[in-house]
Amino acid sequence: MSIQKGDFIKVSYAGKNDDRVFDTTDEEVAKASGIYNEKGKYGGDVIIVGAGHAVEGLDEDFIGKEVGYKGSVTIPPEKAFGKRNPELIETIPINKFEERPQVGMQVQVEGRSGIVIRVIGRMVQVDFNRFLAGQTVIYDYEIKEKIEDIEAKVKGLVGLYIGKDFSVQITDGSATVEIDPELTYNQRWLISKKQIAREIMGNTEIKEVIYLERYGSEMLTPKTEN
Repeated sequence: MSIQKGDFIKVSYAGKNDDRVFDTTDEEVAKASGIYNEKGKYGGDVIIVGAGHAVEGLDEDFIGKEVGYKGSVTIPPEKAFGKRNPELIETIPINKFEERPQVGMQVQVEGRSGIVIRVIGRMVQVDFNRFLAGQTVIYDYEIKEKIEDIEAKVKGLVGLYIGKDFSVQITDGSATVEIDPELTYNQRWLISKKQIAREIMGNTEIKEVIYLERYGSEMLTPKTEN
């Protein structure tokens, strides 16, 4: 059967702009392109078609395809990373930065992420547009699998958001996800865990999501220095 909105699928892809790869699920391609992240999760992403887990143009292209499909799609800015807004380029006094800004540096200004595009004397121009805003991109992708197993769906969604694999148990409509205790202090996890639970319950038969932190005695014993 062809892929439809709401299906869980596993996809591998490489996003390119002017033949430069900016995102990929392939570890070797990431290394060759200089974007490898040793903490990243490679091998393919599990996504829900139509849930916004991919840029709009790519998400739409999945629909109607079959498992095993390999192809490319060219996506205009409005269905990729949005149009470029000149009003999001702002000039900011240099004393607002903790370290001296350099062109190309990624900076945080009052909670917003931007890229330094120019430094003129004591003033700095920062572009707060989204990465690749205003640009046409190409995605080469393969639909590797349609996920039917509930446990695999849950694992896939958690892995998509957090970039790690976790133990999952499904019992009587509940999904118990055993997480690493250190995630308690992970800002990405704190923001994502409700969204993950909402998507699991909204797209599967699961009615309850339980996050379990497990501590062993070795974690509670203070380390002694020699």
